[in-house]
Amino acid sequence: MKYLLFLLLLSLTAAHAQQRQPNIVFILADDLAQADLGCYGNPYNNTPNLDRLAKSGIRFTQAYASSPVCSPSRSGIMTGKYPARTKLTNFLGGERTDSTSPVNPANWTRFLPAREQTIAERLKPLGYQTGMVGKWHLGGGGPSHGDSLAPWGQGFDYTRVIGKNGLDYYNYSIYEDSYKKEFFDKGTTYLTDKLTDYAVDFLQKRDPTKPFFLYLCYSAPHVFIVPRGDKVGKYLNKYEKFGGKYNPYYGAMLESLDDGVGRVMKQLDDLGLSDNTIIIFTADNGGLGIPELGPIPTTAGNLRKWKGFTYEGGTRVPALLAWKGQVAPNQVSNAYFINTDYAPTFMDLTGLKPDPALDGRSLTPLLRNPQATFERGPIYWHYPHFSNQTSRPSGAMREGNWKLVKSYETNKIELFDLGNDESESRDLSQLQPDRATRMHQTFTTWLKSVDANMPILKK
Repeated sequence: MKYLLFLLLLSLTAAHAQQRQPNIVFILADDLAQADLGCYGNPYNNTPNLDRLAKSGIRFTQAYASSPVCSPSRSGIMTGKYPARTKLTNFLGGERTDSTSPVNPANWTRFLPAREQTIAERLKPLGYQTGMVGKWHLGGGGPSHGDSLAPWGQGFDYTRVIGKNGLDYYNYSIYEDSYKKEFFDKGTTYLTDKLTDYAVDFLQKRDPTKPFFLYLCYSAPHVFIVPRGDKVGKYLNKYEKFGGKYNPYYGAMLESLDDGVGRVMKQLDDLGLSDNTIIIFTADNGGLGIPELGPIPTTAGNLRKWKGFTYEGGTRVPALLAWKGQVAPNQVSNAYFINTDYAPTFMDLTGLKPDPALDGRSLTPLLRNPQATFERGPIYWHYPHFSNQTSRPSGAMREGNWKLVKSYETNKIELFDLGNDESESRDLSQLQPDRATRMHQTFTTWLKSVDANMPILKK
């Protein structure tokens, strides 16, 4: 009898310990600029739920994606490693070249290698339930690719992954836990709403005795710009009032994304999970600032360029973090960090040992005190490709307030003081040659340290 009582107490203690591990909800938007959200100053787009999330915790003003395009940035989130290190440096399907350039794009790996350990794979041994909903874009795009590259082969238990026609918001397919079960929608449910339905389903079906990690990746607001018809009217009505500066169809599309975030937050509240759940909202890269598959959807505000570029408009992204009872509300942090820092942060918060092979750093000091001095050290970007958004092969690094940008075609160096010139409008490389030289040496050393694949000089 005593032995049975001991086993019962042991199991209850283990269940309690597991439950006190924080739940993590990571929500990723696709091609979203900071300047698109109300909490970052947008007066046109209606984003009340994201604005509420910002007020519930920390709004970061200098958060960065690890790449200016989709797939590499997502690999940085999943692994905590720079895309240059994993060799996934371009978006899947990105094969653009330029006959006028002296270089061809670098060789690269067109999937997240199965040998790389995702944050989901790291959390599972701790008892975490893992869910992935939406756009994966790291390989495993169909049965011919095999299961090892799909999210169910990369540490996720519950998967609802966009399959065919991922850019069509009313004619798409969803793989449910494997390639063997594929759901097809033929205009019934708007894709953003469907992904939210799946996220809510995961939360409702989870084992309440175990912690969970939910990775919710909306395809919105990536082009094509296809909003729900019932959302457009209010934006058309105020279009002239704002001087035609904003895209009403994009605003309507973004509102559906905001609605989805609100539904997830409400579900957490209804299930009594908010007190022990970290919620992160961010984007995979900056917004799209040129016509591509339709009219210009977004603006980068005062930042230079857009998606595809290693300038600020391509890599600086919105980032909101809330953790009720653990992170103080109404906080703004001006510390800079990069999305490779998320995986080490989750490892730190769940008691996993630091992995020296990772490039990221834990953000826990900022969670305790968003105003603290966060000595992040240099962060780097490597995009040795031609993007669909007119960018050309380049790399960049930031150290403190200083940023260096290098063209891989011409070897031209630019130097910017982001503390005084956030828009990167004044190249100071000629005025501060010593600093430019030192940072360039640091950047070159980093490229060698990660064995970066470089553009190939044409013969």
